[in-house]
Amino acid sequence: MNLQLFCGILGGLGLFIFGMRLLSDGLQSVASTRLRKIIILFTNKPMLGIISGCLLTAIIQSSSATTVLTIGFVNSGMMLLKQAIGVIIGANIGTTITAQIIAFKITKLALPAIGIGCAMHLFGRNKRTQLWGKVILGFGILFLGLTTMSSVLKPLKNSAVAKNFFINLGQHPLLGILTGTLVTFIVQSSSASIGLVIALASTGLIDIQAAIYLVLGDNIGTTITAWLASIGANLTARRVALAHSMFNLIGATYFAFLTSTGFFIHFVDWITPGPITPGTMARNIANAHSIFNIFNALLFMPFTGLLEKLVKFILPGKEEIIAEPCYLEKHLLDNPEIALSQTKKEMHRMLVLSKNAVDSAMDSFFKKDRKLLKEVSKLEDTIDNLQSEITLYIVDISKGSLTHEQSEQIPGLLHTVNDIERIGDHAENIMRIAERVIDKKMTIHDKGIERIKKINNDITEMFDILIMIIAEEKTISIKNVFKLETNLNERYKLTGKEQIKHLQQGKDQVLAGIALLDLINNMEKIGDHLTNIAQSLNKGFRYKQQSLIS
Repeated sequence: MNLQLFCGILGGLGLFIFGMRLLSDGLQSVASTRLRKIIILFTNKPMLGIISGCLLTAIIQSSSATTVLTIGFVNSGMMLLKQAIGVIIGANIGTTITAQIIAFKITKLALPAIGIGCAMHLFGRNKRTQLWGKVILGFGILFLGLTTMSSVLKPLKNSAVAKNFFINLGQHPLLGILTGTLVTFIVQSSSASIGLVIALASTGLIDIQAAIYLVLGDNIGTTITAWLASIGANLTARRVALAHSMFNLIGATYFAFLTSTGFFIHFVDWITPGPITPGTMARNIANAHSIFNIFNALLFMPFTGLLEKLVKFILPGKEEIIAEPCYLEKHLLDNPEIALSQTKKEMHRMLVLSKNAVDSAMDSFFKKDRKLLKEVSKLEDTIDNLQSEITLYIVDISKGSLTHEQSEQIPGLLHTVNDIERIGDHAENIMRIAERVIDKKMTIHDKGIERIKKINNDITEMFDILIMIIAEEKTISIKNVFKLETNLNERYKLTGKEQIKHLQQGKDQVLAGIALLDLINNMEKIGDHLTNIAQSLNKGFRYKQQSLIS
C-alpha cells in the first residue's frame, strides 16, 4: 500500500468519523428535551429498556454515546443492571439506522449538504437553525468521506496482494471477524468501520460473505467503548460492559456459522431487491447489519434475566453503596407528578438501605462477627445523607404549582423520610449492642436468642411488605404490616418480662441481660417506625393498588 493510498483511506475515514461526530452532537443538542423524556422511560421491564435504547440511539445516531450514557447512569445508581442490559440491546438495533442511511445513494448530495449546512450553522438567526445546520453539515461531510474512501480504494482492484487478502477474509470467518473487530477498536466507531466495509464492497474488492464477517467483527469491536467507559466505574458498570460484549460475541458466533453455510447470505439476498452486485452491496450490507442486531435482540429479549445472572457469576462481588441520591433530578421539578414519582423511587431505595442496615446489625449480633459492623456505619451515613437530600427535594416540589392530590402527598412523604432515617439510627444502636456483646464475650441464653429471632422475622416481613408496596411490585394489603406489629409488640412485652425475671433470679449475666433488653427495645422502636410508614402510605400516597388496606 503506497503512501498516497494510505493517506486517502485515512483522510476519507477521518472525514467520515468527523461527519458522524458533528451529526451526533447536533442531533443530541436538538433533541436534548426528548433525550430526558426517553431516559425517564427506563423501567424494570426489559422491553421498555430495549425501546428506550433504540429510540435514544436513533435520535443521537451513536450507539457509543448511548453506551457511555448508560454506563454513567449505572455508575451513578440511576439505572439497574437489568435495565441497562435492555438499553444496550436496544442501542444495537438503533445503530442499524446509520448503516441504512449510508446505504442510500445520496453521495452526490454531499457537497450541497456541506454548503447548506455550513451556511445554516454560521449564519442561522437562532440556535435551533444553527444546530440543524450542524446536523446537515455532518451528513455532508460523512458522505464526502464515504465517497473519498470509495474512490481511493478502486486502484486496489488491480493489486494481486490486496485481492488475495480480501478473498481470505471471505474464506476464513475468524480472520474476517478479527479484522472487523480490530478496525472498530482502532477507529472507535462501528458506523465508520461499516462505512469502510461498504466502500470496499462497492468497489468490488470484497464479496458479500467477507463483508458480513467484517460487519460481525464491527459489532464485537464496538463493545470496547463500554469497557473504556467503565474504567474507574463501579462493579455494575463493568457488568454492563461484559453483558454488551457477551451479547454481541454470542450473536456473532452463531451468525458466522449461518453465513458459512450460506443460509444467511441467501436470506439477505432474498429480502434485498435485485441480484448481489457491487452496485447493490451497500444495501445488502446494511440489511445484513440490521437483521443481525434485530434478530439477536429478539433472541436475547426473554433471557435478559439469565444474562444478568451470568455476568454476575462471571464478575462476582458486592456492589458499593451509593451515598448520593440517584433519582432526584432538579430539571424534573417543573413536572411535579414525575418529581413525586422520582422521590418515591429514592425513598424506596432509602428503605431498602435501612433494611440492609438492620439485617447487617442483627447478623453481627447473631454471628458475633465484627466485619459486618462496618457495613452498618456506611449504610447509616448514606441514610442520613438521603434523608437530608430527599427532604430538600420535597420542599422544592412543594414550592411549585401542585394539584390537591399532589399536595396531600407532601406531609406523608416527609414523615416517611424521617421514620426511615430513625430506623437507620436504631440499626446503629443495635450495631453498638452487638459490638458490646462481642467485645465483652457475653452469653445470651438460647430461649432469649429464639425470642429475638422471632421478633426479627416480624421486622423483616414488615420491611418486605412496605418495600413491595412502594415499588408497586405486587398488590398486597398493608393490613399485614399492622398485624405483624401487633405480634411484634406481644413478643417484645413477653421477652422483656421474662428477661427481667431472669435478672431478678440471677439466672443470667447482668450485662448480657441488659444488652438483650436494649436490643429488643430498639427492635420494637423499628417496628413502630415501620408502622408509621405504613400509616403514611395509607393516608397520603397514591399507588396502583385500589386500596392498600383492602
